[in-house]
Amino acid sequence: MPIRRLPETLVNRIAAGEVVERPASAVKELVENAIDAGATRIEIAIANGGRSLISVSDDGKGMAAAELPVAVERHATSKLPDDDLLDIRWLGFRGEALPSIGAVSRLTIVSRRAEDAAASSIEVDAGHVGAVKPAAAGAGTRVEVRDLFYAVPARLKFLKSDRAEDMAVQEIVKRLAMAHPQIAFTLQQDGRVSFRAEAQQDELFERRRLGRLEQVLGRDFADNALPIAAEREGIRLTGHAGLPTYNRGNAQHQFLFVNGRPVRDKLFVGAVRGAYADFLSSDRHPVMALFLELPSELVDVNVHPAKAEVRFRDPGLVRGLIVGALRHALAEAGHRASTTVAQTALGALKLQSAPAPNLPFGSNAFNAAARWRGYDNLRPASPGLAEAAALYNAPQGDFSGGAADEAGAEAGLAPAARNEGAANTVPLQSYPLGAARAQLHETYIVAQTAEGIVIVDQHAAHERLVYERMKQTLDAGKVSRQVLLLPEVVELSEAEAARLTVRSDELAELGLVLEGFGDGAVVVREVPALLGDVAVQQLVRDLADALAEYDSVQPLKERLQDVCSTMACHGSVRAGRRLTLDEMNALLRQMEATPHSGQCNHGRPTYVELKLADIEKLFGRR
Repeated sequence: MPIRRLPETLVNRIAAGEVVERPASAVKELVENAIDAGATRIEIAIANGGRSLISVSDDGKGMAAAELPVAVERHATSKLPDDDLLDIRWLGFRGEALPSIGAVSRLTIVSRRAEDAAASSIEVDAGHVGAVKPAAAGAGTRVEVRDLFYAVPARLKFLKSDRAEDMAVQEIVKRLAMAHPQIAFTLQQDGRVSFRAEAQQDELFERRRLGRLEQVLGRDFADNALPIAAEREGIRLTGHAGLPTYNRGNAQHQFLFVNGRPVRDKLFVGAVRGAYADFLSSDRHPVMALFLELPSELVDVNVHPAKAEVRFRDPGLVRGLIVGALRHALAEAGHRASTTVAQTALGALKLQSAPAPNLPFGSNAFNAAARWRGYDNLRPASPGLAEAAALYNAPQGDFSGGAADEAGAEAGLAPAARNEGAANTVPLQSYPLGAARAQLHETYIVAQTAEGIVIVDQHAAHERLVYERMKQTLDAGKVSRQVLLLPEVVELSEAEAARLTVRSDELAELGLVLEGFGDGAVVVREVPALLGDVAVQQLVRDLADALAEYDSVQPLKERLQDVCSTMACHGSVRAGRRLTLDEMNALLRQMEATPHSGQCNHGRPTYVELKLADIEKLFGRR
C-alpha cells in the first residue's frame, strides 16, 4: 500500500485519543481555556458522567465571529505570540483541545466580546465544521459538548461508571479551583450542584489561597495547615502543608501546582516522603497543597499530551527546596499536634448507661441511684448524690499517707503528684502543656492547663525527644565510624563512580569513607557504626542512584535516621514506668522546647489536648 496522507477528520480523532482520554479531560481543557480568557466566574455542568453533556460557561474576554472557525482548527492558538515554546505563560498553548473534542462529539461554541453588539456561534459535528451564525448571549464564552465519543463508539467501552466519571470531573475542577482562588467555580452534575467555590476577595493573596484551600479541603485542613514560604535561585515555593498528625491513608490529598498548573510529579512525591520520613509511617501520608513558581525556561510543560507532567531543568534544586521548606515549617510548628486528635478523642467518648450497682434495697445509696435513674417512686430519695458517690468511688482523702495514700496508689497516681498541694501550681498551668497532675496506668500523664487538660503518652513523647537529640548529633557531623576489616570494592559504571568520589567528603561526614578504585569502581573503607552489619554493596548503589536522580546523598541520611529512630524507641521511657511529679513536669517542659514533639517517630500523636469548653459539653454544661 502506498504512503498517503490521512484525512483531517481522522487525524483529529487520533489526536483526541491523546488529549481527550475521558470526560474529565475535556472538562480540564475547556476550563483551562476559560481561565486563560481572564474569566472571573466559571460554571460547569455535566450529565451522565459527561457522556451526554459537558457545558462550560465563563465571563472571559470572548472571541470575535471571525475567530470561531480558526479556533476549531488544529494548532491554532492565541497563547504563543512569539512562537516560543520556552516562554509558556498560559495553561493551554497547543491549539488541540477544541478540534480534538469536536472530532469525537457534537460541539457548540457561543461567544461574544464585550465590545461586540451580538454573540456568534459555531457547531462541529464529528469533525465537520458548520457555518458561523449569530446568537444571543452575554459577554464571554459557552462551550457545549454533547454525545462525547459518539463518533468513536469503541472509546465509550473504556469509560467507567457515571459515578467514577463524576468523581474524576470533581477532582479536576477542584484542582483548578485551588490554583485560582480569584475565580468563582460552580459544578453541576445531573442538575445538582456538587461543588461551589466563591471567589476569594481578601487583599492578601496568601489569605485568599488559604480560604480557597479551606473551601476545597475542608476546615480541618485550614486549622491544621502550616504556611510554606521558601525561595532559592529564582524558584519560589508557597502553600500550606498539614501537621504530621493530620494525615491520610493515601497520597491523593497531596497537590502540586507549577506556575498555576496542576501536575503530578514523581519528584514531588519523593520529596514529600523524604521531608515527612521522621514523622509518619510508610502507610500514612500528609495533606498539602504546594505552589511552585519559577521562570518558564527552567521547566518544560510540553512533555505530556495532556500537560499533566512537567520536567525541571534542575530537579535536585527543586527537590531540595521542597524538602527544606517542609522541614523548616515542621520545625517551626514545635510541639503542636493537629486539632483532629482531640476531636477524635471527644468523638470516642459516648454517653453510656452504667450497669445498676448491687446495693442493698432501701439503703441511702440505693435511693440515690433510683432517683438518678428516675425511679424515685420506689423509696424516699436521699438528700443528695454525695453519699452515693462515696460508695461508687474510691476514697479521695488528702493523699497525706495511710489508707488514703494507698487508695491513691491504687488509682495509679504518682506519690509526688498525690503529695502536691494546690499552691504554687498557677505558673505551671500557664505553660502550653500545663502542670502534671497524675499518671494513669503508669503510661499516661494527665496535666492541667489554663483552658483544659492534656493527656500525654510518656513513651511516645520521650521517644521523640531522644530521637531529636540523636539527629542533632548527626547534623553536627559527629557520626562514629566503623573500619571494615576487609575494604569492600563496589563495581559501578564510570559515571556512578565519578559522582560518588566527587561527593566523598560529604559522605565521610556521614560516616561513609570511600575512594575511587580504577574506572567504574569504588572501595569502601569505613561505614557508619550505627548501621551495624550493613549491606555495603546495596547502600553504595542506592547512593549512586540518588546522586544520578536528585544529586543528593539522602538515602544514607535516611538509613542513619531510621537506625536512630529504632534506638530512640528502645532507649526512651517505657510504658509501665512510674514517674515522679518532677519527672513528669520535666518531660512536659522538654516537649514544649523540642520541635516535632507533637508526634512520635511513627506519626502517632504524643498528646491529646481537651479544651474545658468541650469537656463541659460532654456533661451538658454547655
